[in-house]
Amino acid sequence: MATANRNLSAYQKEDYIDIKQYKIGIVVSDWNSEITSKLQKGAIDTLIDNGVDSSNIEVFNVPGTFELPLGAQFVFESIEVDGIIAIGTVIKGETKHFDYVCQGATEGIMQVGLKYNKPVSFCVLTDNNIQQSIDRAGGKHGNKGTECAISCLKMIALKKKTISK
Repeated sequence: MATANRNLSAYQKEDYIDIKQYKIGIVVSDWNSEITSKLQKGAIDTLIDNGVDSSNIEVFNVPGTFELPLGAQFVFESIEVDGIIAIGTVIKGETKHFDYVCQGATEGIMQVGLKYNKPVSFCVLTDNNIQQSIDRAGGKHGNKGTECAISCLKMIALKKKTISK
């Protein structure tokens, strides 16, 4: 496994300036909430730690990971946000359901970002078992919520930089 014994959530805080006014939506799946709540906390803590005002972070819940794309679309259509972090967890079971949910969520999240020309960070764990999810939600591999918050900030900054030229 590429991430074995590695914490991938390190970042350089000084890389992110002038982001206090960024507005971030977080769309989070209620399914597997013992994992998604930790990813959500990691994302929010990272946004605030990097200077995003907590009043500019709004959380929206959806039933499951499959509903993340439509939830993100609803957010873009209803409030002004610079980017969205889509948080979910799909743990492989005994049927092909895992494959369909993962594929639908992945493609849907990408399409929403392209449709609205705004970043939608893919914070969806697609693990073989619950332990892998625990390891990526604040465990030995860090917190994917942290990584996706940083990704969202970087993409917002890139958009602002390229639009201003």
